[in-house]
Amino acid sequence: MLGFLKEPVVVTAKINVSLVALTVMGLMSRLWGLCYPRAVVFDEVYYGQFVSLYMKRIFFVDDSGPPFGHMLLALGGYLGGFDGNFLWNRIGAEYSINVPVWSLRLLPALAGALCVPLAYQILAELHFSHCAALGAALLILLENSLITQSRFMLLESILIFFILLAVLSYLKFYNLQKHSSFSGSWWFWLLLTGVACSCAVGVKYMGLFTYMLLLATAGLHFWHMIGDQNFSNVSLLCHFLARALALIIIPMGLYLSFFYVHLALLYRSGPHDQIMTSAFQASLEGGLARITQGQPLEVAYGSQITLRNVLGKPMQCWLHSHTNTYPIRYENGRGSSHQQQVTCYPFKDVNNWWIVKDPGMQQLVVSNPPRPVRHGHIVQLVHGITTRYLNTHDVAAPLSPHSQEVSCYIDYNISMPAQNLWRVEIVNRESDTDVWKTILSEVRFVHVNTSAVLKLSGASLPEWGYRQLEVVGEKLSKGYHQSMLWNVEEHRYGKSQEQKEREVELHSPTQMDISKNLSFMAKFTELQWKILTLKNEDTEHKYSSSALDWITMDTNIAYWLHPTSGAQIHLLGNVATWASANAAALLYLCLSLWYLLRRRRRIYDIPEDAWQLWMAAGGICGGGWAVNYLPFFLMEKTLFLYHYLPAVTFQILLIPVVLQHLSDHLCRYLAQQNGSLEQDWHSSISRAAAGKAVIFPAVVFPAVVFPAVAKLCHLPLGKPGTDLLDEVFGQP
Repeated sequence: MLGFLKEPVVVTAKINVSLVALTVMGLMSRLWGLCYPRAVVFDEVYYGQFVSLYMKRIFFVDDSGPPFGHMLLALGGYLGGFDGNFLWNRIGAEYSINVPVWSLRLLPALAGALCVPLAYQILAELHFSHCAALGAALLILLENSLITQSRFMLLESILIFFILLAVLSYLKFYNLQKHSSFSGSWWFWLLLTGVACSCAVGVKYMGLFTYMLLLATAGLHFWHMIGDQNFSNVSLLCHFLARALALIIIPMGLYLSFFYVHLALLYRSGPHDQIMTSAFQASLEGGLARITQGQPLEVAYGSQITLRNVLGKPMQCWLHSHTNTYPIRYENGRGSSHQQQVTCYPFKDVNNWWIVKDPGMQQLVVSNPPRPVRHGHIVQLVHGITTRYLNTHDVAAPLSPHSQEVSCYIDYNISMPAQNLWRVEIVNRESDTDVWKTILSEVRFVHVNTSAVLKLSGASLPEWGYRQLEVVGEKLSKGYHQSMLWNVEEHRYGKSQEQKEREVELHSPTQMDISKNLSFMAKFTELQWKILTLKNEDTEHKYSSSALDWITMDTNIAYWLHPTSGAQIHLLGNVATWASANAAALLYLCLSLWYLLRRRRRIYDIPEDAWQLWMAAGGICGGGWAVNYLPFFLMEKTLFLYHYLPAVTFQILLIPVVLQHLSDHLCRYLAQQNGSLEQDWHSSISRAAAGKAVIFPAVVFPAVVFPAVAKLCHLPLGKPGTDLLDEVFGQP
């Protein structure tokens, strides 16, 4: 039983010393002096604000991308004990003693350092030589733009790390495919590919480019598997399901989990709430939740409500009226109804309150039991303070003459009857009998007489309208644009029939909690849509650049300037590396086109395995550069040099690929041809001497150079009727 003790237990391990050395050098280059400068550097002023909000659990929206990268930066602050109390208001501001600078910059630096061994392993997995892999790693190690970007609290180094990790994981998975499918390591690398892709997309949407590249590569490889008769139908189905699980389903689930954690951490109300819907705001602690807590869920006849426009652009606003009337004539000479103005007001105000009235009854209070308003019901909306009815008619709106004016009706006895009936249409209803709900229901108000829809035009009224936003009746309404949708934000059941008592009631603050009714998927959908559609006013930045400036290196970014000593930090590329990368990309493209053209004529200049290696490296390195660079020519956003860093990383990997190919094939071929040329030279000289001819340069040149060129291009001289192009590109 104890026989195994008779022999020593031996554990052997293979350690790649080069890989270890590269990792150590990467860590040294990125971590040494990480706290310098102890001041806000360029976009740290931007990301630092989000870190502080994470520390304080305050909700925010960043339109630049998903939250995973921000959470990683916040993790660094959390590990360093950061309390979030620092004012990120300007570049160059000195960090206070409570800001753990080293901890905040640690994760980007680690990610940047690990990119060095990843580059080595990618070239090794592509079956290039140790020398080529070492060269790729050293180029990444010494690239000063990558060093600069990874030493500060920025996201590009983290993005590049996950991109390279995804590529390496897929290559390892693919190489295991040939001899150990469905093994533990096979599953590990396949699943890691999906996880790394999801993390890359979760850091920045730029990661989606590499994710699409790997999905296309996996699809192409699976297409080749379908044509392989060695795989049975069942085996192919298993391979397909494994790839779908690891590369699609798990990344999607992980992406959702980023938002789940984000929303779980940020549960407090903050300055970014107002761009979200009322339902979303009410789900946050504080803010609107304090107002809406305890208010009735179902809108009934007699309810007192405020109506918020769902669009929220150009700013959030509420349906509003006041005692002032439209001017009798506008500046352009058009006339108005001279009735009470109705606008959309961007601040909470007592004049935002409206009473939902049953047209068949006079009472303005809720009955007992309450009679709820349902989809399709006809209502009147009575302005709470002035008790005038919301109205629209065939009079041109002040700033939108193609639409109808919306007013509160005043009876001037001039043959302009009231038209104040509105049909309630719940857009997000589940059935045609749905009840109109506070906050949750998105409602259209359709005018009964003219079929016009109550809409926010977004135009700002002149001084007579106090610069408030214009509300119109849209006669030609197609679909459910958000400017036509309204939701009840504040709600109480009216109790006072008398006007004076009702005014006191309207001035008092409101007091069923509906936050539980908003599911995670509803929050995720809304937040994701806001991230994709929310656009800040793009202003020209002095360090912005175009995509063309990146390859020509006509741009840089000043990250930091010391106020007294003049020390500076700039983001700029290594001239030698970037020029070599451009040359390698151009040479790869030219050689590939040449090979393809020759192969089309059935001339195979390099062995088939070398050709497959050449194309695989180009698909990963050249394709990675293309998908991470070319889309920027189509983007309408402010661009900076750091947007090019993922693309240039792939382009740098192409340098040793091209150099090894030239060394293995072209240089060897030229060396072989050089030996043949020397033989041709001596034979030509011998023939000339045997004929006792006077050898002039004009005779020697065609006698020597033409055979040499012919030998180099495989042209059999003296073949009658031969076309030169046919000889170069081959005969079928």
